Amino acid sequence: MQQCFDANVKIGSEPPPGIADPCDLADEPDLADDSGPVRTCAVTRQKHAPDALIRFVLSPQGEIVPDIRCKLPGRGVWILAHADLVGQALKRGSFARGFKTKAVPSAALPQQVDALLEKDALQSLSIANKAGVVVTGFAKVEAACASEALAALVHAADGGVDGIRKLGQALRRRRDNLPMPVEINIFNSLQLDLALGRTNVIHAALKDKAASAAFLARARRLAMYRVPAVPVKQEAGPPRKPAAGGTDQ
Repeated sequence: MQQCFDANVKIGSEPPPGIADPCDLADEPDLADDSGPVRTCAVTRQKHAPDALIRFVLSPQGEIVPDIRCKLPGRGVWILAHADLVGQALKRGSFARGFKTKAVPSAALPQQVDALLEKDALQSLSIANKAGVVVTGFAKVEAACASEALAALVHAADGGVDGIRKLGQALRRRRDNLPMPVEINIFNSLQLDLALGRTNVIHAALKDKAASAAFLARARRLAMYRVPAVPVKQEAGPPRKPAAGGTDQ
């Protein structure tokens, strides 16, 4: 079965993390501990591998700065990589507690992180293209689907469904029991044009090489970030009128 990196589909099977009472976070010893193989999310208090979280540091001006490559100096506060949890951290004062000092909040921080993750993924796609592992042009992509080991298919989010359907048919015609590639549709055609240095890119195939794996990891992180960690509760509708006789049908 094909996997699809879609901003509206949750990737992975882990249950959504619970949200801790902010009062319980004040004495958490390792909210900003950058040592060891795992990190603790400042909002959920759950421990995860570092690549599942976003690291934040303070600028000299006290501003909260996303450090998606984990290279900036200073004390770090870690948030599980979901936009809604970054918003929760702002509302609950998690950054100030983690940094143990005043932190200048920005309401646009979740959007800033999204833009950085998106840029990082597109740069990785560009590197994969320079490494010669990206196939473009519908006929060439279709031929690759029928005969080559592919890591991923990238479809422009603003492209039509007919091309996706035809490429799916080509994948099903393969005879060598090759694994089905991941399908990614979180970038529009203009973004793909710029990343690949071509025009009118609607579909692209990535060969099963190391450069493709690096792009897939970044695309997965971006897609996960756009999925809410906390399910949105449906608001109850207006009460129904009781039927005649005082019973509800």
